[in-house]
Amino acid sequence: MQVDNLVALVTLLSLLTYFWIGYRVAGARSKYGISAPAISGHEDFERVFRAHQNTLEWLPIYLPSLWLFAFYWNNLVAVALGAIWILGRIVYATGYARAANARSMGFLIQALATGVLLFGALGGAVWRLVQAG
Repeated sequence: MQVDNLVALVTLLSLLTYFWIGYRVAGARSKYGISAPAISGHEDFERVFRAHQNTLEWLPIYLPSLWLFAFYWNNLVAVALGAIWILGRIVYATGYARAANARSMGFLIQALATGVLLFGALGGAVWRLVQAG
């Protein structure tokens, strides 16, 4: 498989988004006086921390699905869905930092993008297996 530069770029932008969300945790630790390894102590810190952890929890589903969707179907559609995932994660992290109930729209955006990538990749793999006979 030849590496697609746009899919690689979206992958790196996704990881930079994760890095940025992690950087926000460090800032929240300082702002609210939460020393490592503690992960609780101030509700505002805990929401920023959970946004980071939730992003980490989604990366193993999202990243392989992104690449496999690009491989089986279409690079540009994969790139567009990856960009939507990034946007969803930003909306999620900034919303969650404000209030727990403000995270839903961002979560829905990234979950839908991931679902299309995941089930699209699965469908592509099954289709190829059926075609191979």
